[in-house]
Parts: sequence; structure tokens; C-alpha cells
Amino acid sequence: MKRYFKIFILFLFLLGAGFSFAQQGRDRVEALRVAFISKKLELTTSESEKLWPVYNEYNDKVKAIRKNLRHSYKAKAETMTEKDAEELYILELQSRQAETDIHKQYAGKIKNIIGVKKLAKLRIAEEEFKREVFKTIKEGGGD
Repeated sequence: MKRYFKIFILFLFLLGAGFSFAQQGRDRVEALRVAFISKKLELTTSESEKLWPVYNEYNDKVKAIRKNLRHSYKAKAETMTEKDAEELYILELQSRQAETDIHKQYAGKIKNIIGVKKLAKLRIAEEEFKREVFKTIKEGGGD
């Protein structure tokens, strides 16, 4: 698996910055993530078919919250007033609460699909995947 990550990262660097290439790269990373996690959790075909649409919906909602927060900070960064800073502070707290609420909601759905033990292992597998990707990028970068 490590070899495939290295090849993949090299492939991304060689493709350049074009949008279609970037989208292909994201799709490839997503496919590697799904395969990695599915293998780590030892998902059955049935579990996998049910899990990934729910899990992707969860991720999309969390990403939307984070994207909104980032855009809010960027929009006010140059001309931030005390009032803007207070609004951003409140938005940050609301965003964290919204993420927590979504996590609770979807953890229940996911638990019903794969069980509590695999739900706990899911978090571990996500972190292992991130570490592998960062490690591969670091090794590929020559640092």
C-alpha cells in the first residue's frame, strides 16, 4: 500500500495545477481512503454499500460548515472591526456546536450500519490514513 501512495503522490505532482487533474487527484485520494478504511474495518460488501453514502453525506455537511467559517474569516480579515471579531467568535462557537450535532446524528446512523466496535475503529482508521498520506508526501518532498 505504501508504494501505491508514493506513486500516487508523484502522479499528482506531475499532473500540474489544472482543475480536471486536481479533481482526478481528489477522486483518487478518496478511492484510496475508502479502500484503506474498508480494509482496516474489514467491512462486508453489504456494510460498505450502506456505510459510504451515509459517511460521505456526513463529511459533506462538516466540510460545508468549515468552508463557511473559513470564508467568513477571509471576508473580514483585511478590515476586521471589534464587532466583526465578536461575530466571528460567535460563528466559530456555533460552527463547532453544529459539527458536534452532526457528528452525534451520523455516529448513530453509522453505528446502526457497522456496529459500535467498527465505529470506534473507524476513527482510528481515518487517523492512520491521514498519517500515511502525510508521511508519503513528506518522503516524496525530499525533506
